[in-house]
Amino acid sequence: MTELEQGKEAFIEMVKAVDPQVSVVIPTVASNSIFLISLTRGNSRKFITVSEDDLVDLTSDDLIRDEVQDRVQETISELKS
Repeated sequence: MTELEQGKEAFIEMVKAVDPQVSVVIPTVASNSIFLISLTRGNSRKFITVSEDDLVDLTSDDLIRDEVQDRVQETISELKS
């Protein structure tokens, strides 16, 4: 498994830890080194952008993990039930 795949898995686990009802769609490739990730709960959908470098470093850099987790929590809180 590549570092990017590990980062994607870590991101999905992070989302599921915040809200297991949220589904995550991560594109297979980045656009301009940015992933536009879809978070969906019921009929409500929000998008979050995460750089390819941040996804790669998600499993090894606590500062990046904390920053991404804060953005994930904020985005999920904006989803309607």
